[in-house]
Formats: sequence, C-alpha cells, structure tokens
Amino acid sequence: MSYVNGSVSAVAKSEAIELTVGERTVRLSSPDKIYFPDRGITKRQVAEYYLTVADPLLRVLRDRPTTLKRFVDGVTGEAFYAKRVPKGAPDWVESVRITFPSGRTADEVCPTEPAVLAWAANLGTFDFHPWPVRRPDVDHPDELRIDLDPQPGTDFHDAAKVAGVLREVLGEAGLTGFPKTSGGRGIHVLVPIRPEWDFIDVRHAVIALGREVERRMPEQATVAWWKEERGERVFLDYNQAARDRTIASAWSVRGTPRATVSVPVTWEDLSTVDPDDFDVLTAPAWLAERGDLLAGLDDERYGIETALDWYARDERDHGLGEMPYPPDYPKMPGEPPRVQPSKAKKPATS
Repeated sequence: MSYVNGSVSAVAKSEAIELTVGERTVRLSSPDKIYFPDRGITKRQVAEYYLTVADPLLRVLRDRPTTLKRFVDGVTGEAFYAKRVPKGAPDWVESVRITFPSGRTADEVCPTEPAVLAWAANLGTFDFHPWPVRRPDVDHPDELRIDLDPQPGTDFHDAAKVAGVLREVLGEAGLTGFPKTSGGRGIHVLVPIRPEWDFIDVRHAVIALGREVERRMPEQATVAWWKEERGERVFLDYNQAARDRTIASAWSVRGTPRATVSVPVTWEDLSTVDPDDFDVLTAPAWLAERGDLLAGLDDERYGIETALDWYARDERDHGLGEMPYPPDYPKMPGEPPRVQPSKAKKPATS
C-alpha cells in the first residue's frame, strides 16, 4: 500500500500487506481482520482511514506525548491504554519523556510523520490521546481543553446548548475555542494558550470557566465531581485538564459499534450535526468538503489570566476553592476530602 499525495493503494503480500508511507515501509498484519462487526469494517480500512486523514491528524498530534488506546481484538474486545512506547517499535517512532502525577516517568510515543499512524493502526490503535503539551516543554500546556460530558438523561444536543454558553464565557475571558465532536455523545472544545502556566493553573482556569457556565444555566450544566450531584445535566469535566488526563484527538476513531470519529466542527454546526454522522467511512468526505477546521488552531495563543482571576474571586468571595482530583492522584494541596457526599460523616447533633 502506498500513501502518495493523500491517495492509498495496496499490494497484497501473503497474509500481511506492506504499507509504503513516504520513505517508510510498515507491515500490516491480518489486514482483513474485522474490527467493527456491525459495519464490517476491517483493520485495513482503519489503517487506510488514518492515512487519508494523516495531514490534519498530525497537525494536532505532532510533537505531543500521545497515549495509544489499543483494541487488539477489535471493538468487541477489551481495550487498554499504552502509555509507553511498545516494545519492538521502529527507531523512527519518536518519543518524549513525561512525568505522571505519582512522580514516575515514561517514554511515550510522540507522532511526527504519517508512518507512525499506520504503525499504530497495525497495533490495533483506534484513539490517539495526545497530552496538551509539546516537546521539549512537557510541563506547561499549550492547549486548554474542555470536555462537555452529557450525563444520563441528556444527550449531544444538550451538550450543544451548553457549548453555546461556553462560547460566550470563553469570549468574556479573552479566549477562542475550537469545538469538535467527541465521537460519542459529548463535545470537546480546544483553546490554544501560551505555555506559561502549569497543569494546576490550567485546571483551575477550566474550573473557573465551568463554574461560570453553571451559574448561567444551572439546570443544564454542572461542574459537580460526584455523580450523585450531577442530575440530568451536562458535566464540564474539569479533571480532563489534570496532568496525564487526555481526550481523544480530532480524527480519532472511537470504540463504538459504528466506528464513529471525533471531527472538528464549527460552533454553528453543533446545532445541526449528529455524532453518528461521522465515522471511518464518512469522515474523509467531511474533511474533503469542509477542510481542516482546526488549521488555525496554532495561529494565535491566548492567556488565561482572566479565568485565573475568576478562580481567585470565587475562592475569595464565594468560598469555592479547590475541587477533588481523580481517585488515583496523590492528595493535592487544598483539595477537599475525596468522600462521596452521601457517605460523608455528618456532624454530631446535641
């Protein structure tokens, strides 16, 4: 198989096929293995898809530490996250060392060229989960990411309504966001920022933005960490901004029966599209029709000073400080107890 100017062709070689991607040769084993039984989509089709969207995909992955979500037995099998460069990787698969919240380190895949996408597809990779940092500075995010996660009783269209208010809040904070479908029921919003703040500051900025959205539509949006407090609202998952928490990249294939894909859209598109519109078979046509809607993501970077001022204001004037981290994190400074509210000890009464 060759990848030349966006075209893909194939030449069979016994059970496996060889993908010629630029100057690289990538072996694709078991190309006819069914990865998505409901659609009959094969491993080869996933690899071909990734080569078709290689240019815009690499634009969001290049030089970022990237976790590979691998489905070696297809969508019906068990997936796992590969946070280290797999053994036997070719020497042209580059890496970068990252530090986990525990203090441990790992050398993670750092995509730089289309062949890496084909190599990853051969390993059963569906989703690429890039960190919001680029080498060599992997401790200061250059993207602020907001994950709008519909809770039971809500759906994508509810998330789209919340996204409209989020857009207003971002504008008031001096920020510009770029939305995309998550490939599921949710919406991701990417905000390019200057890499001048650490993960804690960026997470605080996301908390402040989420709180402001919640104030404006308390019946539809929430930043409540505990599920029992969220109700039928859209959760603005601020902990996706914590170190080592990632979201699937634009153009990633998701582990859904339809082989849906996370695609960039405009703010206006959110009211008319459906996440099931975009899958391995249809996303290339969306790209051809609309172009890369994230092409301008790196054109200008913004500051989070206003959002951090809002966080400080909420703490000072409303007693709203730090919020719980994910349960696998070490205890963080100022963090409240990680106790489900319904299980917290009640104060003794006299």
